[in-house]
Amino acid sequence: MTERSLEISLFGACIVRSSTEGNYELSGSKHKALFALLATAPFGRRTRAFLQDALWGVACYDSGRQSLRRALADIKQILGGDFEQLISANNSDITLNLSKVSFIGRPGAGQFLEGLDIAEEGFEEWLRGMRANPEQVYSLFGNSNQPPVAPPVPTIAVLPLQLVFGDSRYSVLGDWISQEVCRALSKSNLLAVISHLSSRALASDTVEVTAIKTTLNADYCVSGCMRVCGDEIVVDADLLDVHSGRIMWTRQFSRPATDFLARFSDGVDALVRSVGRSIAEDAISYIRGKQISELDDHRLLVAGAGLMHRQTLKAFAKSRSLIDEVAKRAPRAAETHAWRGKWYILSVFNGWSTDPAADTQSAIDCTARALDIDPDNAFCLSIDGFAHNNLLQRLDIARERYDLAIHNNPNEALSWLLKGALHAFQDESEDAVAATEKARRLSPLDPFGYFYDTLSATAYLSDGNYESALEFADRSYAENCRHLSTLRAKITALHNLGREFEARACARELRKRQPDISVDGYLRVHPCADYELGRSVAEALRAAGIP
Repeated sequence: MTERSLEISLFGACIVRSSTEGNYELSGSKHKALFALLATAPFGRRTRAFLQDALWGVACYDSGRQSLRRALADIKQILGGDFEQLISANNSDITLNLSKVSFIGRPGAGQFLEGLDIAEEGFEEWLRGMRANPEQVYSLFGNSNQPPVAPPVPTIAVLPLQLVFGDSRYSVLGDWISQEVCRALSKSNLLAVISHLSSRALASDTVEVTAIKTTLNADYCVSGCMRVCGDEIVVDADLLDVHSGRIMWTRQFSRPATDFLARFSDGVDALVRSVGRSIAEDAISYIRGKQISELDDHRLLVAGAGLMHRQTLKAFAKSRSLIDEVAKRAPRAAETHAWRGKWYILSVFNGWSTDPAADTQSAIDCTARALDIDPDNAFCLSIDGFAHNNLLQRLDIARERYDLAIHNNPNEALSWLLKGALHAFQDESEDAVAATEKARRLSPLDPFGYFYDTLSATAYLSDGNYESALEFADRSYAENCRHLSTLRAKITALHNLGREFEARACARELRKRQPDISVDGYLRVHPCADYELGRSVAEALRAAGIP
């Protein structure tokens, strides 16, 4: 176990002292505030600019920088040899090694940082936000204090397919198919999947919906049968709404018995994608005309995530109210805060925000809250990386988040997708294509596949494969014509294919969606602006008539 060399008390009087009794204790208000700010940041890291503004104000950048440097020097003198173990700094960031910190006291026992009132607007604003919602840092005190809870997502069971006609030796295939479908569905962030072994226990010739509901507590169920007809194996599958008993869809597919195993993966993929889309569409349809208070938690989250990626601003705005409600009902579910963060990211990055600066901060606050609750959650790490990449242009932090997310969960599709986009932004084309292809393989039921397609188009642009880039951009655009990066990718692909007339038509559509767009504006805010891909996109936009 890592030896803890520092103790910090956040509730009641703020204390920052050595874990060894009588060694040292900080007394300066701003010194203690500096540690409090670092301790409550994801991974203990904050930018120098944030710390300067919070503790010394924004009136004079140079004096704030000097004050921060002087404070670090004073702290180093007090901490002695512990300083190097606890604090690391570079030109842009300062990081506190949280593995060396013990949080003492009891979360919520007293006011957050009681008596630590520093008369700087930035610190006062941060402190008000923390005091209004102090449980966001309870996780620092250990998992025994209010551990994270599972996100409120719908639960699905997949029953083994029953062999109703044909040689009995084929019956094992029905069990294998359901197991493969379970594995594919379990990779989604929007579903909880009943284990295959639990579902197998209910296998019978007839499906008792009541038993599925009471025994497995499932919201949806996939069931079906197999027939062996000559050289063909025919599979019929149904998706059931367990609560109402309604059949949401029926699918049939067949393969020659001679190559069933080799080609069946296509059928599994099609079946699983149908499940994801149907559940998302069902949730969106269900909420229409109903008050939020009438809706189940899982329908709120799935509908909110689905509407977030719809074409209309009305749907996008509605998604915010649904996800906000989920966060109120399940404040210890880290993923709900990550979804809120993603909403703010899309709002800013797609040019829909009326206050980009405020919404950027809200995005970072949401992802920080998610990581406070569950710092190892791959989905939350991915969304935090997404925010740092697309809003703050901190590609180094984004790469760290994606790498850690993939380390924690190698099957997290979104991590691979966003890492692929990061590779593309930095002209690492081969890695970009490989990562986005893996993301698509790992995302069999994402109800917003356009997002995967548009970032795949970006990866192929970086690789110079403009035909594939255009194919994915077109597919993404057909599903969601409001996503601005899709239009930029399409313009770039058309330009490089010599199809200037179509590129200009697409540019007119982009200007209609984003009237204030300019090449300079793109280069100023996009994370790939300093790389070859960014220059290629800028050249294409300029040639297509973007000012």
